[in-house]
Amino acid sequence: MSDKTLFITGASSGIGAATARKAVADGWNVGLFARSQDKLDALVAELGDKAIAQPGDATDYDTQVAALDQLADRFGRVDAAFANAGRGTSHGGTDAGQIDEWQAMIDLNVMALLKTTKAAMPHLQKSKGHMVMTGSAAGRRHIAGSVYGATKWFVHGYAGNLAEEMKEWGGRCTVVAPGMVNTAFFDEPKPDKLQPEDVADAVMLALNASDVNDVREIFLMPRG
Repeated sequence: MSDKTLFITGASSGIGAATARKAVADGWNVGLFARSQDKLDALVAELGDKAIAQPGDATDYDTQVAALDQLADRFGRVDAAFANAGRGTSHGGTDAGQIDEWQAMIDLNVMALLKTTKAAMPHLQKSKGHMVMTGSAAGRRHIAGSVYGATKWFVHGYAGNLAEEMKEWGGRCTVVAPGMVNTAFFDEPKPDKLQPEDVADAVMLALNASDVNDVREIFLMPRG
């Protein structure tokens, strides 16, 4: 069992909440960061004193800095951060795409991820810790006109570059790249696709890897 501490963005549902459950079951402390106070409080009530609710918007750098400082004060240190918050758009492609939706998506999928990483770095340097990012199968192939996919290409490129930067001081970075996952991201349930718990398993595989194992990418696809 671990007694390490993990910071998770987008923690109130889906992949983030599933990862929180898996981490606590494995002995980790977790900081649950998301906008929904009610959902975070319910998750903390479920998980107990190894979890704290940290309501906030991932696009706000100062709020993330404060949350990470609070998490370190509560549990002594931060060993890993999971930049998981993300979104898509209602209108796909370039012709049908809407500028305001693109901006909101890039603010969350790209800029918020950078802010999470920068906010976490001082803590991870102290612990020689681990940065995990939610990529996507959409960031590993070309999809007609997909601006969402392009944001995930950024995540994959940046995660690889960050892994090179972090190894200079003993840290690690992993991008977890799932295909379609049955979450609220989609309007209709997708029971034959990956479940959030499958992605959480991949995150924990990376986090629990031995000291000699630098897991750079985990790519998982539904069989259905």
